[in-house]
Amino acid sequence: MIILFDLDGTLIDSTEAIVSTFHYSFDVYGTKHPSDEDIMALIGYPLDIMYARLGVEQEKVWDYVNTYKQEYRKISTQKTKLLEYAKEAVKLASEIATLGIVTTKTGSYSEILMEHFDLMKYFEVLIGREHVQNPKPDAEPILKALEALDCKDKEIWMIGDTEMDLKAASNAKVKSIGVLSGYGTEASLNKYTDIVVSNALDAVHYLRDKS
Repeated sequence: MIILFDLDGTLIDSTEAIVSTFHYSFDVYGTKHPSDEDIMALIGYPLDIMYARLGVEQEKVWDYVNTYKQEYRKISTQKTKLLEYAKEAVKLASEIATLGIVTTKTGSYSEILMEHFDLMKYFEVLIGREHVQNPKPDAEPILKALEALDCKDKEIWMIGDTEMDLKAASNAKVKSIGVLSGYGTEASLNKYTDIVVSNALDAVHYLRDKS
């Protein structure tokens, strides 16, 4: 079996780090801040899409993104925490499957975070925003992860907390489980998967028990 995990809202809670860094970038450019709620509603999308939807002019989006990345790198480990049961989920999953991470976060920062939490050693591959042209919900990130793994005759699952995770799984023709520990609602997740559970550990228990 292969299990691919999303990060934000699935294994980690970096809401404070993300929101504070967005506010920092708007301060740098002297522009009006979006609300915390508006920022949080977009978590899971790539940064360039988030800034565009928050009203930043297209020609300035990448300036904001670069400023965000510089600040996020400094504060991410201090303002990010593991979600409840995430460590247990990863450890149990590693006993029954080969593991990967598929995220819209910058991969290099994601790896630093997972090393910080002493979890990177459980994963065979990590695909971040810089590794693909087309992020989730496109199939490309999942397919890119699978290229690095031995998939022959293996059941493949994606675990994530947003519609984008589940749409990406559908587009890549792999199975998926939605979790309610993050930013998606039960109603939104149920549109794209038949399996919605509370958190990543419950998802792994489901996969263990069905195998």
